[in-house]
Amino acid sequence: MSDIEQTANNALPFYASGLVVKGFGRGSKDLGIPTANFSSDVIKNLPENVGTGVYFGWAQVENSEIYMMVMSIGWNPFYNNTEKSMEIHILNKFDNDFYGSNIKIKVVGFIRPELNFNSVEELVNTIHSDIEYAIQKLENTDKNDEYFNL
Repeated sequence: MSDIEQTANNALPFYASGLVVKGFGRGSKDLGIPTANFSSDVIKNLPENVGTGVYFGWAQVENSEIYMMVMSIGWNPFYNNTEKSMEIHILNKFDNDFYGSNIKIKVVGFIRPELNFNSVEELVNTIHSDIEYAIQKLENTDKNDEYFNL
């Protein structure tokens, strides 16, 4: 296990909540993988040992059902971001966006460190692999947590 993986696993599980804000608009438009984005305030308040990378866990928008999710924390080197982001892809199809809604997450696993990619196609393929990995891991994980009932 790499140092990055060990550090990430030591941070688990961790929780975050906040309002969904507009991101860069690339998830749905460029990648076909919509994301809910946390504000920089939420990112700044993460535990210190939470590093950049791709994680998985559970998400709840307002008081909805609890859904599987995959989340990226980092700088998105493919897009040369200058601002750190925290982007959650909820594994459910929603009919409407939910900007301004409160979202709660429980992060239970680490998938991989943040990477750069040579093409959008390579990025999308890797995200789809991340999603499949998360589904396999979460299928046998209990999503119920008192945190979602607060």
